Amino acid sequence: MEIIKNQSFGGERPLFESHNVRLEQVTITEGESGIKECSDIEADHCRFEGKYPLWHVKRSLITNCYFAPGSRSAIWYSDDMKMTDCVIDAPKFFREMKNLTLERVQLNDADETFWNVDGLKLRDVKLHDGTYPFMGSSNIDIDGLTSDSKYVFQYVKNVVIRNAHITTKDAFWEVENVTVYDSVLDGEFLGWHSHNLRLVNCHIGGQQPLCYAHDLVLENCTFADDCDLAFEYSTVKADIHGHIRSVKNPASGLIVADSIGEVIIDANIKGPADCKIMERGKDA
Repeated sequence: MEIIKNQSFGGERPLFESHNVRLEQVTITEGESGIKECSDIEADHCRFEGKYPLWHVKRSLITNCYFAPGSRSAIWYSDDMKMTDCVIDAPKFFREMKNLTLERVQLNDADETFWNVDGLKLRDVKLHDGTYPFMGSSNIDIDGLTSDSKYVFQYVKNVVIRNAHITTKDAFWEVENVTVYDSVLDGEFLGWHSHNLRLVNCHIGGQQPLCYAHDLVLENCTFADDCDLAFEYSTVKADIHGHIRSVKNPASGLIVADSIGEVIIDANIKGPADCKIMERGKDA
C-alpha cells in the first residue's frame, strides 16, 4: 500500500483514481472531489476542507479525521466504508451508499445525512441539529445513538435500534419493520403511518404519539405526562407501565396501562373500532 504523509492537496480531483493508498496527516484543502473514483483507501488523522472529498470510493477506512464545514456533501456513492473516532461539522453526509459503519463519530450538522444508505451500522454516534437524517435508508443496526435532529428516521425499513436518546419531532414516519429497545423517544407525532413498529422498554414523550400506525407493538413502555391523544386510528398491541394521559379512537387491538387519564371514543372512530382498552386489573 502506498503511504502519503504530511501533504496538502487542493483544486479539482487531486487524487482522482487513486487505489490502495494510505493517507496520514493529509489535508484536502479548498476545491472539489479530492478523492474520487478510488478504491482501498485509508485516511488517518486527516483534515477535509473542500467540497465532495470522497465520492465513488470503494472500500475505505477513515479514522481520527476531521471534516470542516466546507466539506459539505462529502461522502456519496461510496460503498464498504468504516469510519471511527471522527468529527464532522458539515451537512449532507453519507448518501446513496451500501455497507457503512460508524463508531464513535460526532456529526454536528446532521442536516440531510444518511439518505438512501443500505446497510448502516452505528455504534456510539452523536447527531446534532439539522433535518431528516436517515431518510429512505434500510437495513440499519444501531447501538448507542444520541440525536436532537428533527424528523429522524422517515421512510426507513428493517431497522434495529438499542440504547438511543432521541429528542425530535415527526420521528419514525412511514417506517417499516423497525424495533427500538431500551431508548428514550421524546418528541411530537412519533411513529405516524408506521408499519410494524415495535417499541420495547422505551420511554415515550411528546404530544399525539403513535397515530395512524399499522401493527404497532409496545412492550413494557412508559409515557411522559405530555403524551396525549395517543393511538388515534392505529392497530395496536400495547403494554404500558405507569400512566398515560389520554387515548383517542384506536382502530383495533389491545391497550393495557396501569392507569389512563381519559379514553376518547367518538363518532370519528374508524373501523373495525374494536380495540380493547384496559387499566390493569379492570376495564377502562
